[in-house]
Amino acid sequence: MLALSAEGVLPKVDYAIFADTGWEPAAVYAHLDRLETEIAAPAGIPVLRVSTGNVRNDALDLNHRFASMPLYILNQDGKQGMTRRQCTGEYKIKPIKKKVRELLGYPYPQRIPKDVFVEQWVGISTDEFHRAKDADVRYMKNVHPLIEMGWSRGDCVRYLASLGLGDTPKSSCLGCPFHGNAQWRHIRDTSPEEWQDVVEFDAAIRKGNARANAAGNKLLGQAFLHRSRVPLNEAPIDHVTTAERAVLQGESADAYELEHGVADGCSPWTCRGDADAPAQDDFGLAS
Repeated sequence: MLALSAEGVLPKVDYAIFADTGWEPAAVYAHLDRLETEIAAPAGIPVLRVSTGNVRNDALDLNHRFASMPLYILNQDGKQGMTRRQCTGEYKIKPIKKKVRELLGYPYPQRIPKDVFVEQWVGISTDEFHRAKDADVRYMKNVHPLIEMGWSRGDCVRYLASLGLGDTPKSSCLGCPFHGNAQWRHIRDTSPEEWQDVVEFDAAIRKGNARANAAGNKLLGQAFLHRSRVPLNEAPIDHVTTAERAVLQGESADAYELEHGVADGCSPWTCRGDADAPAQDDFGLAS
């Protein structure tokens, strides 16, 4: 959408907003730098980076309130569970809304008049039209340009390739538990430093987040980044287990997630685990 706006295919937007969790892959930050210098700046479109902290560091800081990540839990009785997903709301939705309020001239806690709002472009394509939803606040009106243009994901990929951006990386936290095996292998095989980072975090989070433990709210079980509920450096990311094979042979939606991760990803407004997150992407464009 940013490139389409910069080229004049779509109207020129006033701003592009990137919600930074502080723990994106290095490739994502490098791509963002390139978008700013090669696409946005020549078109006069400011790219605003917003953040409320570093999700990795905050999880291990006993003095910091931690917005729960969707960790896989193995209880003491052997039963499996999963912690609630609140990180998207805290690290993406919250800073985006704060910045939008500032741009409108009504920072919290000021009341925003009913007739004052931004038109927010959401990058959802036709093959994901079910994700297109209204914003949950009056001062943000969601618009879906790709759907209006009739563009599918394939159209978007071909367009990016024509601009030399065919290697656009997926934006998500480096250690997101919703990664599929392919994503875990990619980190391990292409970026040893980042792999070491996520392995160390996985071990550090085993007993839950630091502040909860310090407050006496200890996790009744163990937490893991990988769905197999074993340490990440021992997880079966190169082969499937018997249970996984049964799912894969059925070619179900679960089979896709095993290999490629949760389809919905971590878009601020489409996160399936955040109660207050109704539909958008990390690159929110407002006009």
